[in-house]
Amino acid sequence: MRTPLTDLLGVEHPIVGFNRSPGVVAEVTNAGAFGVLAASVYTPQELDAQLTWIEEQVGDRPYGVDLLVPERFAAGDPEDLIASLRAQIPPEHIAFVRDLLDRYDIPATELTGHDEIAAGLNPDGARALLDVAFRHRIALIANALGTPPPDLVAQAKAAGVVVAALVGQAKHARRQIEAGVDVLIAQGTEAGGHTGTIATMVLTPEIVDIAGGRPVLAAGGIAGGRQMAAALALGAAGVWCGSVWLSSAEDVGNQAIKAKFLDATSADTVRSPTRTGKPARQLRTAWHDAWAAPGSPQPLPLPLQPMLVDEAWQRIDAAAQAGHPGARELESDFVGQVVGSFREIRPAAEITRGIVAECERTIRRLARGLA
Repeated sequence: MRTPLTDLLGVEHPIVGFNRSPGVVAEVTNAGAFGVLAASVYTPQELDAQLTWIEEQVGDRPYGVDLLVPERFAAGDPEDLIASLRAQIPPEHIAFVRDLLDRYDIPATELTGHDEIAAGLNPDGARALLDVAFRHRIALIANALGTPPPDLVAQAKAAGVVVAALVGQAKHARRQIEAGVDVLIAQGTEAGGHTGTIATMVLTPEIVDIAGGRPVLAAGGIAGGRQMAAALALGAAGVWCGSVWLSSAEDVGNQAIKAKFLDATSADTVRSPTRTGKPARQLRTAWHDAWAAPGSPQPLPLPLQPMLVDEAWQRIDAAAQAGHPGARELESDFVGQVVGSFREIRPAAEITRGIVAECERTIRRLARGLA
């Protein structure tokens, strides 16, 4: 299957598989698609090790990374900024989260020590991750936090690395084009994580029409070949898939959340700011019901909300993995509406090949019908 995306990246199938797990990235890549690692969850040392491992698994096949690199950083010392921001969290919000954990009897746990919020506010931290990524033979770098800074684009162009960016509205796409982005990812509201309100079916052709010949990937609501065929029919050069890999054997998610995914329907997600301060689609659980109950505080804006709840989620995740019943009621994760199509845990390579085969069957069936 040949499209402008496969020509640009040198892959067999126009599927980009985005995931935090190096195992998923390697398996998707080795199946002939293009794996992209969510790199911002790692320290520079961890990222270097993960990219080295991926390259050992995939040989000469191309792969990419996704980073959260703000266009502008807050001025000042990061530690002072963090302290100043934490002081802005109202005591009633702290009490609400503490009481919620007590209500479900969530035990304390050892924290990871990796402060993603601090890294996001620290230009040195973001630059360190970028330096690690560019020391490896990545073929694409995607920025999922607004318009990439000019130095990122310039460095990528100089290294022959494709720059991609997610967009949820036409105005976002225009800004990305002005910034020099090579590939636009039209992410519809069906997707997991931070999304807008426009559906993939509406957004994709709108972005294609203003892309100026740049490849556009459809994202959101794509977990099978029929959905991939629909994206190609809308003018996309390929698909960006994220949620579907959460049902893969290689994904590092704990078994508690994977079990909940398998039991969920497509109606069991919610766009909620209760984890990050911005609307993000995730599996709806008792956590979200508690925040929506009468008398509960309103979620804080980014970055205050993740500062407020990060420790709580580390405790919930650890307890849920250990089988704690209260934690399992609260346990959630970012996932798109395609969660309703999850039936079993399968290898990522098998998922990739299944999407391609179903897409090809769908296109042939449509061709016969139209003929």
